[in-house]
Amino acid sequence: MAVALTMARMKVAVLRHAFRGRRSETATTGASLGALLSAGTIYLAFVDPDLLAAGYAVWALGWMLGPVLLGGGDETLRPEHFATLGLPPRRLATGLLVAAFVGVAPLVSLAALLGLLVSGVRLGVANALVALPAMVLQLAVFVLLSKVFVALVGVTLRTRSGAVASGVLNGAILAALGQIWIFFVAFDQTGVPAAVWYLPSGWGLLAVRGDWWALAALAVLAFLLLGAWSALLGRRVGATRTSARGPRRPITASTAGGAIVARELRTWSRDLVRNHQLSFALSYGVCFAASPLLLDWDGMLPYAGPIFVVMAAGLTANLYAADGTALWLTIMVPGAGDVRGRQLAWLAAQAPVAIALTVAGTAIGGGPWPLVLALLPALLGGAAGLVPLVSVYGLVPGTDPHRRAGNPLRTSEDDGGLTGLAYAMLALVILAGAPAGLVALWAGWPGVAVGVATGALCYWGFGLLAERRLSSHGPELLHAMRTGRKPPTATRSRFDQLSNTRKSIAVWCFGGGAIPLIPQGIVATVFVAKDMRRHTWFLATYMPSGLGYPVAAGFILLGLAAYGTGLWAVRPRPSRH
Repeated sequence: MAVALTMARMKVAVLRHAFRGRRSETATTGASLGALLSAGTIYLAFVDPDLLAAGYAVWALGWMLGPVLLGGGDETLRPEHFATLGLPPRRLATGLLVAAFVGVAPLVSLAALLGLLVSGVRLGVANALVALPAMVLQLAVFVLLSKVFVALVGVTLRTRSGAVASGVLNGAILAALGQIWIFFVAFDQTGVPAAVWYLPSGWGLLAVRGDWWALAALAVLAFLLLGAWSALLGRRVGATRTSARGPRRPITASTAGGAIVARELRTWSRDLVRNHQLSFALSYGVCFAASPLLLDWDGMLPYAGPIFVVMAAGLTANLYAADGTALWLTIMVPGAGDVRGRQLAWLAAQAPVAIALTVAGTAIGGGPWPLVLALLPALLGGAAGLVPLVSVYGLVPGTDPHRRAGNPLRTSEDDGGLTGLAYAMLALVILAGAPAGLVALWAGWPGVAVGVATGALCYWGFGLLAERRLSSHGPELLHAMRTGRKPPTATRSRFDQLSNTRKSIAVWCFGGGAIPLIPQGIVATVFVAKDMRRHTWFLATYMPSGLGYPVAAGFILLGLAAYGTGLWAVRPRPSRH
């Protein structure tokens, strides 16, 4: 217990000194958004127990998949830091578990678990008393599920086959969550599935409602997960970095640009993180496009390739930061065409896969050939131009590759900045393909020419801007990689110049505006039109007859108002002079 309390105090001390500047803003925004989600979860306790059980299942999935997608989770205290103390694995795991309860995410989740207490109070005094240990055990299960899942992915990422398998699995899970409505329709499920009650995320609610065995089951599961995490920690701390790779054919090139392309292609073939990213994007594109086959509709298959390109661009948005402090080698050889070489290598790694997926999917689906052939070159060219451009303008300092041994997913210390960069890349690549897609929808085959032209223009123009940025701001980028922060002389973006209040408003509006606009507004309108009642979390489907459309319309207006408010927050202010 003394070790656990010491680690908890260490975590508090580190966080007290770390939450400054950008990290403080990210933590504040995350806490605010988490408080809103917690309030919504607690509200479900007053509405419908089934919805509350589904809500806790979503929280559990967030704890498991969130760290995988956002860079390896909380690594404030790393197991390697305590390797020389000789602590037994279970004692180390217990201490790190206690320390893991210190932070924004556990507090937000504990607030969401107050829904258990609300449900218990509504049922009786005994149920309310059971809710208190159920909250603690449920939170412990959430945290341990996250730790075990991240540790398993970290172990698999130490081999190429494991990295590929992990990427395929995670991409398939995320695609299934994005297309969850298809599974509900395919299996004639118009409400919350009864199975969510019997997932580990629902055991706390079962215990509160009178199934006392669920409380003991939570304790046993937490104990088993702690044992599994202890074993994985022992493997992580005791691992030594050895190279099992045999000799490779040497890289030969007649020009500097050719050497850069060869180096990047070698990196794409050997870097396990990039293997994971590529397989993740491939799995996501295929599974997302193939999910409607459950409804005997093959209309999305032609778009597997474009979806793959967009996802691959988002995952590689921080391209230059992947070099770590080795960026100085690039800066010391100006004029070598580094940006162009990386663009060619990115296309060589992604384009064959995208073309094969697009041609195969369109052939199976029977078209539309003009649209997909217009989108594909536009997206490929746009992504190949935007990836280096965004990575040099919005570089998020990354972890040097040789320091990823303990947790290969940990490619950056700033998860919030990395996530924002990925979302920005997704939006920009989609915008790059929009003109060609609109022309193809309106005029057909001329859209292909527009797609080729816009793709080539994006490739050349954005690459040129990235080259100029790298040449003029190379030392600043290297400083950011070495220290993890921008130099005092670095140019501040318009967003950086906003006040903290306006930053919070912009992040809230741009980040949360899609929820009322798309799922609760547009998608819910479709469900109401199809008379699909009491459908999972779509509020309009729970309204009495005649109120479904007004509620969905209200959410659409709310989403549009959120985006409008975000634009107002970031718009330039007139000078006082």
